[in-house]
Amino acid sequence: MFQDKLSACAELIQAHFDHVIGALPDLPVTQAMAHATQGGKRLRGFLVLQSATLHDIGSDKAIWPATGIEALHAYSLVHDDLPCMDDDDMRRGQPTVHVKWDEATAVLAGDALQSLAFELVTHPNAGTAQTRADLALSLAIASGAQGMVLGQALDIAAETAEEPLTLEEIQALQRGKTGALIEWSACAGARLAEADTTALQGYARDLGLAFQIADDVLDVEGDAATVGKAVRKDATAGKATFVSLLGLDAAKRRASDLVDSAISYLDMYGTPADALRDTARFVISRQN
Repeated sequence: MFQDKLSACAELIQAHFDHVIGALPDLPVTQAMAHATQGGKRLRGFLVLQSATLHDIGSDKAIWPATGIEALHAYSLVHDDLPCMDDDDMRRGQPTVHVKWDEATAVLAGDALQSLAFELVTHPNAGTAQTRADLALSLAIASGAQGMVLGQALDIAAETAEEPLTLEEIQALQRGKTGALIEWSACAGARLAEADTTALQGYARDLGLAFQIADDVLDVEGDAATVGKAVRKDATAGKATFVSLLGLDAAKRRASDLVDSAISYLDMYGTPADALRDTARFVISRQN
C-alpha cells in the first residue's frame, strides 16, 4: 500500500536524521533542529527515493539528498512559523521551535538546517563530484530568490497589496513557494543518474500546484488537530487563494485535473512509476 511505502520512507529518513543530528553537540540549537525534523509526511524525501528507484539508484546514495531536502524543508517551516512571518504556535501537532525555545534559537536552528541540507546533498556517498555539484546548484536555485524564497516574498507582499492576486499570480507564487522544492525532489533521482529530467519536471510542476490547492482546501475544510497546524488563517487574513478565486468545488476539480496531467508525464516509465502515480493521487486526498 502507498501509505506503507510512505511510512517506510519516513522511518528511513528519520533514522538518518537521528544519526546525523545525534552526532552534533547536545545544545539547545541542535535539540531544536532535532525537534524541527520530527514527524511530517516526508513527501519530498519520498519523491527523491522513488525517482532514484526509477533510475536504478540505490537508497544508500539517495538517502543523502532525500534527507537533505527534508532538512531544507524543515528550515523553511521553522522560519515560516516565526512571529515576523506566519506567527504559528503549532506545527505537525507540536509546539513550533520559537514557542518551545525562543526566537533566536529558532532562527539559528533554521540556519543550521539550511546548511545541513547542502552538507547532505554534497556528501561523498551521494555520488560523483559532478552529480553532487548538480544537486547542490539546482537546490540553491530551487530554494533561493529564484524559487522558494521568491514565492515567500511574493506571498508576504500580497498580504498588504491594494488588490488581491489574480489566479495567474497565485500560480506563479506557488510554483516558487511550494512547487520549486517538490520539482527538485522529483528530479533528484534523474540527477543522481545523470539522466534527462524533462518528464519528471512536468510531473512535478503539476503535482506542486495540486498540492497547494489541496492545502488551500484543507485550510477551509480541515480540523486543526488533524492538520497539525492552525486552519482558516487565509480566510481570516483575507488572502486570495485557489479556493477564494475558484470556489471550493472548482478548486477540487482543478486539483484533480492537475493530478491527471501529472500522471500523464510518467507514461514513458511504465509500471515502475506507480509509486509516483500514487503520490499524485495522495496529495489531493490527504487530511494533513
